[in-house]
Amino acid sequence: MTQRVNFVAIDGGRRRFLGMGLMTAAGIAVVASLSACSVSRTGNVTTVTINVAEIKDYSQAGLNAVTTVLSIAAVASAIGTPAVGIIGLADTALSTALSDFSTAAGSTLTITYDDTNCKSRVDSILSALTKVKSDLSAAISGVSTKVSSTDLSDANTALNALGTIVSAFKALLDSVAARRHVGARLSGAAAPSQAQVQQALKVLGVTA
Repeated sequence: MTQRVNFVAIDGGRRRFLGMGLMTAAGIAVVASLSACSVSRTGNVTTVTINVAEIKDYSQAGLNAVTTVLSIAAVASAIGTPAVGIIGLADTALSTALSDFSTAAGSTLTITYDDTNCKSRVDSILSALTKVKSDLSAAISGVSTKVSSTDLSDANTALNALGTIVSAFKALLDSVAARRHVGARLSGAAAPSQAQVQQALKVLGVTA
């Protein structure tokens, strides 16, 4: 059974109505589990509020993951200059995507995910964040037999936390995509719990 849903963006305490759509009860339950969303219901209308500030937190977590992994001297040395350079390019792309998004958002966010410019900026962050995770994963995997178990564990802790953040970001956009196509999904995976996302952000030095 589908329900009418209002979509609202919130940043700095300011709310902006994004539009209206339909979601299944199951879809609403998934959205309610996301740390970047909250769900309220008045009569037959369900309102999904997207906390845009958390998109910035997810982006910063990706940048911090790179810093954390490369700050482990033994890991950075084993990875080697070429791989570090590749990771650096992904890091720069994410930083640029976050900067573009933050500039567009300003102090009050009045955008809708259906808007071409907004969608492009948000999708760029997810793409860059995913690339950072992929590059870090490949690099860490490649040196798994060359560094101490302690250093490897520290690197994997950061990588796993980033994986949780990427999953949460994909789940967030899944919920927005459902505005136009009920049941549409980007990742096809279950969303991490709020506790898991908060812990991942904490591991990566982001205070939500």
